[in-house]
Amino acid sequence: MIETLVVNQAEVPRLLPMKECIEVMARAFAALARSEATMPQRQIVWMPDRSGALGLMPAHLSGLGAVGLKAVTFFPRNEGTELDSHQGAVLLFESGRGRLLAVIDATSVTAVRTAAVTALATRLLAREDAGDLALVGSGVQARTHLEALLLVRPIRRVRVASKTLERARSFAERESRRHGIAITPCASVREAVTGADIVCTLTSAREPVVFGEWLAAGAHVNAVGSSVATAREVDTAAVSRSRLFVDRREAALAEAGDFLLARKEGAVGDAHIVAELGEVVVGSSPGRTGPSEITLFKSVGLAIEDVAAAQHIYNKARGSGFGTFLEFGGGRHDAD
Repeated sequence: MIETLVVNQAEVPRLLPMKECIEVMARAFAALARSEATMPQRQIVWMPDRSGALGLMPAHLSGLGAVGLKAVTFFPRNEGTELDSHQGAVLLFESGRGRLLAVIDATSVTAVRTAAVTALATRLLAREDAGDLALVGSGVQARTHLEALLLVRPIRRVRVASKTLERARSFAERESRRHGIAITPCASVREAVTGADIVCTLTSAREPVVFGEWLAAGAHVNAVGSSVATAREVDTAAVSRSRLFVDRREAALAEAGDFLLARKEGAVGDAHIVAELGEVVVGSSPGRTGPSEITLFKSVGLAIEDVAAAQHIYNKARGSGFGTFLEFGGGRHDAD
């Protein structure tokens, strides 16, 4: 009998704790830097009215023995409703014979692994003493990013800005109770960002919400929300003032609107990309080189993150009691 693991949305965080996921992401990015990963560019199928899209993200990590893909929909109008803006499944296959090992909820995987990558970038690029955090956005990613960043830096102050002050207040009250840390809701993004050591943009904005003139010397910025070439959360000045790091050059040159629109305006060229995150992980490229420089990590999200996370979930689920193993298929029809 051939069995496949099915892991639902609630079970993912139990099998992929944030602290563990950060290390899983470090190994995945190291594999990418060592050319131990095969990852074609993400394929996007847009709805006719551009209200949403289906993304297909396959990857093979030879160093980790993992192969799979994420099939996920993105519908920004779901924000504020009972549905997440990202929904789908991560499929994990056996690399030796192609057996389907697991079907895992992509909403939870995306929420955890995205924040874990940001935490990894922050651990590598932010000042050691960085502790003043600004969150721009108050959705699912803001929640997981706060959890992740508390694990890698001595956060002493948190400010949050959202589309409305009411949303910022709701987030601040809920997450203050969860983590036992004071969170200040801000009426404007500028108020949240001014003086911050670490800035995370976690929005669905298509036009800049963070401007370079607001960034303090020595700040580290994680631009996470946008993954299309025509949208950006940070302006040209923020990009040009910063030493820019990306998750993958190829992906950034195709999808990172924050960088591409600054390049289109003539402010920067391709050489402005200092390094990929994995190159910093393995030590082939330096990260921060001084306390006063501004660093910027532009994330668009990579399939290696989902596949590595799925493999970790599968390995932990076996014998743990979490997840459900089902007879799914894959055997020969003419087998006895």
